[in-house]
Amino acid sequence: MDEPADARERPGVLVVDDRPENVAHLIKILEPEGYRLAHANSGEEAMALVRSFRPHLILMDVMMPPGMDGFSTCRMLKEDTETRDIPVVFVTAKNETDAIVEGFKCGGQDYIPKPFRREEVLSRVRTHIRIQILISDQARLIAELQDALAQVKTLRGLLPICASCKKIRDDKGYWHQIETYLSCHADVDFTHGICTECMKTLYPDLYGDSSS
Repeated sequence: MDEPADARERPGVLVVDDRPENVAHLIKILEPEGYRLAHANSGEEAMALVRSFRPHLILMDVMMPPGMDGFSTCRMLKEDTETRDIPVVFVTAKNETDAIVEGFKCGGQDYIPKPFRREEVLSRVRTHIRIQILISDQARLIAELQDALAQVKTLRGLLPICASCKKIRDDKGYWHQIETYLSCHADVDFTHGICTECMKTLYPDLYGDSSS
């Protein structure tokens, strides 16, 4: 069954850990905050789930035997154009500097040490989700602006125009009918008519009848 639209709009957190007690503890902390929550028990399961769940944040355990550990899973996420922008926060009992450094090297944004402290978990999750939403909003606004600019056609500077036939010369040296040139460079359409002076010249009889 599909989620309601309002549910899909809520920030989502994917918890990746092979120990059920760790998953349960994190979900117990996060659930009252109203996040969409999902969990995976392995790196392989996380890779299969991430595209359909579309999380704003992934909490990734480092050690997940057998199979892919957290570092390998993070590297795969960052190599995929569809998932590389999802922030990964590592969850680990390791406090050694080498584990933390390795997490940052493979693309992680942060880490949360075990045992979990509720306020620390919530603070880091809120911060990274807020950043992710701001980045997404900025990307959306930039795309909308670029789309709007692409639809706005403007003319600037001097236009070389033939004094006799009134054709306009483009920057490559080609001459175009004025309506053709303006249609390509400005947001206008044309209808055709005949001015009074041309009416006198081209159709003197009709002009005489219309003026009588």
